[in-house]
Amino acid sequence: MKIAILGGDGFVGWPTALHLSDAGHDIHILDNLSRRWIDTELGVQSLTPMDSIQERTRIWHSETGRRIHFNLIDLARDYELLKKWLAEHRPDAIVHFAEQRAAPYSMKSDRHKNYTVNNNVNATHNLLNALVELELDAHLVHLGTMGVYGYSTVGAAIPEGYLPVGIETMGGETVSQEILYPSNPGSIYHMTKCLDQLLFQFYAKNDGVRITDLHQGIVWGTHTEQTRRHPQLINRFDYDGDYGTVLNRFLIQAAIGYPLTVHGTGGQTRAFIHIQDSVRCIELALDNPPARGSRVEIFNQMTETHRVRDLAEMIAKITGSEIAWLPNPRKEAAENDLVVHNEKFLALGLNPIRLEDGLLSEIVDVAKKFAYRVDRSRVPAVSAWTKDIAPLINHDPEGKRLKSVS
Repeated sequence: MKIAILGGDGFVGWPTALHLSDAGHDIHILDNLSRRWIDTELGVQSLTPMDSIQERTRIWHSETGRRIHFNLIDLARDYELLKKWLAEHRPDAIVHFAEQRAAPYSMKSDRHKNYTVNNNVNATHNLLNALVELELDAHLVHLGTMGVYGYSTVGAAIPEGYLPVGIETMGGETVSQEILYPSNPGSIYHMTKCLDQLLFQFYAKNDGVRITDLHQGIVWGTHTEQTRRHPQLINRFDYDGDYGTVLNRFLIQAAIGYPLTVHGTGGQTRAFIHIQDSVRCIELALDNPPARGSRVEIFNQMTETHRVRDLAEMIAKITGSEIAWLPNPRKEAAENDLVVHNEKFLALGLNPIRLEDGLLSEIVDVAKKFAYRVDRSRVPAVSAWTKDIAPLINHDPEGKRLKSVS
């Protein structure tokens, strides 16, 4: 297939581009490189050294003989440019990663909230709008988030997207209906993904756009089979308080002798998936598109769930690290359970990589190798969800800053 990967320079987009190219597909990356600009804004860099997207694709070609094409397009702003590219290339499938992906970044300030909404929602709608205008029957695979469900405890497993409900009619009878599982976003970022869901429902119903929405858990790991082939193909690895995912952050903290930062009670239960499984799930979704006119296909793209404190205690036991119990910058329940259905991908043949499979040491090795690139001042999570929470945040988990003498 000819596949457009929107946001193909990013944390999941890049290894997906390599994985699908390796499988024989004709890959075209569309990206505005905003994630690299955000590194500059935040004064932080990927733990792993990242070459330019042009150099990355050149190395891939020299290693494999396969080309990955790059196009500098801002989907949220350059509608006509996007439309022109789609009209010229008419891809068979589109994988949509082109959204600001960090909940903490989306809550930093009013400017960051506006940016996240404008970028994410406009990018999604521009794409859907263009597909309809061009009568382009491409299968759209979108990387969503488990966060659309929220993290409240209702005593029932979360289904894959749709919830069967009984509705009482005016005649007193109960009729059955399937609805989207009620959205419960925990941040501006998660809210944009909930808005994406509604856009998908409308365009699938109104225009027959074929859409698969992947509600993904927290990604851990750094290497895939393809990124291991050459040092310059390595994926980015975020460790900072805005973009670093919790398990990867614990592992880099352990590698540099930094306390493992657990916020609140650590009773937050999260869903997880390894980066190799993430790219494999995207391939499975592409291989199993919904029929035109079908409702949006929804998969829960996760393989296991863990409480944050349990992860911290596991990493502390393996590495001898200390745990720092800090105030929680997020507005969320202190404790929650999370039971998730994920039978669809398992039925399609996914053989999950789990934490117990021994890949944690691989991440620690990567972290130790590039530890010299860490700015310890960027490790704490300091983006507050509300103004009331902001004064409570601990900016110095190591306790190393100078104290005033009184």
